Amino acid sequence: MTVSGPGTPEPRPANPGASSVEQLRKDGNELFKCGDYEGALTAYTQALGLGATPQDQAILHRNRAACHLKLEDYDKAETEASKAIEKDGGDVKALYRRSQALEKLGRLDQAVLDLQRCVSLEPKNKVFQEALRNIVGQIQEKVRYMSSTDAKVEQMFQILLDPQEKGTEKKQKTVATLSVLGTRRVVSILGVENQAVSLAACHLLQVMFDALKEGVKKGFRGKEGAIIVDPARELKVLISNLLELLTEVGVSGQGRDSALTLLIKVVPRKSPKDPNNSLTLWVIDQGLKKILEVGGSLQDPPGELTVTANSRMSASILLSKLFDDLKCDAERENFHRLCENYIKSWFEGQGLAGKLRALQTVSCLLQGPCDAGNRALELNGVMESVIALCASEQEEEQLVAVEALIHAAGKAKRASFITANGVSLLKDLYRRGEKDSIRIRALVGLCKLGSAGGTDFSMKQFAEGSTLKLAKQCRKWLCNDQIDAGTRRWAVEGLAYLTFDADVKEEFVEDEAALKALFQLSKSEERSVLFAVASALVNCTNSYDYEEPDPKMVELAKYAKQHVPEQHPKDKPSFVRARVKKLLAAGVVSAMTCMMKTESPVLTSSCRELLSRVFLALVEESEDRGTVVAQGGGKALLPLALEGTDVGQMKAAQALAKLTITSNPEMTFPGERIYEVVRPLVSLLHLNCSGLQNFEALMALTNLAGISERLRQKILKERAVPMIEGYMFEEHEMIRRAATECMCNLAMSKEVQDLFEATGSDRLKLLVLYSGEDDELLRRAAAGGLAVLTSTRPSLCSRIPQVTTHWLEILQALLLSPNQELQHRGAVVVLNMVEASSEIASTLMESEMLEILSVLAKGKESPVTRAATACLGKAVEYGLIRPSQDGK
Repeated sequence: MTVSGPGTPEPRPANPGASSVEQLRKDGNELFKCGDYEGALTAYTQALGLGATPQDQAILHRNRAACHLKLEDYDKAETEASKAIEKDGGDVKALYRRSQALEKLGRLDQAVLDLQRCVSLEPKNKVFQEALRNIVGQIQEKVRYMSSTDAKVEQMFQILLDPQEKGTEKKQKTVATLSVLGTRRVVSILGVENQAVSLAACHLLQVMFDALKEGVKKGFRGKEGAIIVDPARELKVLISNLLELLTEVGVSGQGRDSALTLLIKVVPRKSPKDPNNSLTLWVIDQGLKKILEVGGSLQDPPGELTVTANSRMSASILLSKLFDDLKCDAERENFHRLCENYIKSWFEGQGLAGKLRALQTVSCLLQGPCDAGNRALELNGVMESVIALCASEQEEEQLVAVEALIHAAGKAKRASFITANGVSLLKDLYRRGEKDSIRIRALVGLCKLGSAGGTDFSMKQFAEGSTLKLAKQCRKWLCNDQIDAGTRRWAVEGLAYLTFDADVKEEFVEDEAALKALFQLSKSEERSVLFAVASALVNCTNSYDYEEPDPKMVELAKYAKQHVPEQHPKDKPSFVRARVKKLLAAGVVSAMTCMMKTESPVLTSSCRELLSRVFLALVEESEDRGTVVAQGGGKALLPLALEGTDVGQMKAAQALAKLTITSNPEMTFPGERIYEVVRPLVSLLHLNCSGLQNFEALMALTNLAGISERLRQKILKERAVPMIEGYMFEEHEMIRRAATECMCNLAMSKEVQDLFEATGSDRLKLLVLYSGEDDELLRRAAAGGLAVLTSTRPSLCSRIPQVTTHWLEILQALLLSPNQELQHRGAVVVLNMVEASSEIASTLMESEMLEILSVLAKGKESPVTRAATACLGKAVEYGLIRPSQDGK
């Protein structure tokens, strides 16, 4: 026995002893096939009430289970399938349907038992085998989560704020934990060397922060006896302890990074719409110097704070987020003053060691709030010290100075100064340096200066071929796995700048070893490389913003002898498409998916935007989308579309739309993930999006709306209907058509039907008029909407003649169309109108419609023929025509 589909009721040979039961079951099957699950359910129920045999009862119960599955009433589906199994314990169909219902209800342990029984009954059935594999995977994932720190901590902290919370045993454990450890102790555990223990403490603190912030947001004050009485006060105590941890000697580098990550997540406002940035101001006053101390730390010297390769970058990100959270010039000026005072305190009177720390702090600021970094560069003697220390014979001193020079070179304000004063120095370091660590950094400085013209082919800083030589050396260092990851990261930094040059891009994507090394490095613990990797990929795919210059403005600029940007010949679309193909073949999607899994603060909003741009470029061609989905691109795009910069979310949402249009959404976004796609798609309907984005969003939502009622409800919940209706009036015919198709699918929902039935609404009129348009695809969509609405809401049938005087002409044109699909939809509308009212039927039969229906009824057997025959049969029943006129 083969299962053709999970929800198709099985026919059965007729039972001469129960013909009425058999007929009702067949009627139910036909209704099910037509998508009328409520009608099918009614038919099966009536059959059960007619004294069906136990075998018939088993079939009817499992068919009812199939209806409930389609209607997404999983409790009833399980009940009906169980009744079928009671009648016939070997009913494999009923077992399978019960497993589906149990899976949806979250009772995976019971669902797997049913599926195991199915496989034992039909060992060769691939549907059962695949379903069993999927559900076993879900169970394993659930077990892993329930045994994780996240799950245990979440259960413990559900009772933190309420002393009356049920669950005495859990509450006692929580109280005991906090009373024994205390806030300070929990924070100190974060700094232990044992990475697993430190990570567990980090999760615990994150849950505590979430609970406290929720309490502050709701203005909560605990009752007497509650563990947390004043959440705002406790929040500051926790943050204060984290700030203290940053500069404590003996704290592990991992713990320091975790503290920075928690501060990044907790302190800045989530939205600029929130007017209260007092927590940020408090942290700047209390802890800015401590954050700068981490950012200015050197990794190796003894006696320094223990830091990792990612610590300084995390400090830069935290500083950047604090600076961006400031609201006025006075707050920003205070930030600048504190930074400058800190740098001066080390730069002046602290000897060479102090100067090195000051320069390292300047580098940290240049990578974070660059306005503060630029101001620090202006301090007396800073740039001079950078240039002088670059010539030092000590590697550590050179490293600090060269990195400061590189970061300064990336800022337009300083690039011209360094081009004049530092290029010869960097070249000398690159050519004559004995240490690869110095040479590679000097090379990056040259790469930055060499890419100052960006994508403008006419503005090149170095001689022809120089950038290609620099890029070749970068690729060589990148592929050398004998060099540590921290040093190889600088090779990627260099490529991130050099790949503005199209010749460099072409050579890079041809170098399979370099691409493999790049992707491997992106998956390593060297998280600070992520932004550089994303930047290089954006350049290779040309997914940065580029506008073709207006030809008239170009001519005007030439006449005025002004500079005119030029595009490199190898940046034309054909070259870009070829590069995308090569990146896909090299496994770029898998690498980007791994990058998205990191919880490091290095994955900033800007970095996420770059990844979104690359994903959009990768799915531009429809034939490449299957590869992107197969390598996990759909899963990686969802968080990009829900969090990050506005531009990044928009780009990711558009990529999701392209995937949803051309692939099966249920396979691309399995399980609950498909419901997460709706919100990003709806965001593309806003007026600030382009016409292409509007169109692709409408097409994607059309596909989703046709899958299930639950998805339609999700679309309604996101308030998409008013925007979709607005686009039904759009001048652009493709957008207007897409909006109408989307509304046609949404019309299967009761809430949308109510809108069309509302008094004074012109929605029905619009569909009728669109059914008579010249655009065949628009007519098909509108006629489909009318067919659905007149089937579900007979009251609308009587309103069609009232909305326009051309209604009869429009319906006749549909029936006379050479397109069978249009004919069928028109015939269904006419049939619904005839069945709704004898008066409407009379009007139709008195027109040319009678002749049209008579001709159609005599045609070859088809849905159109059956609908036309049914119309004439109803007219005979009303006494409007004689049987001899019905075309039989």
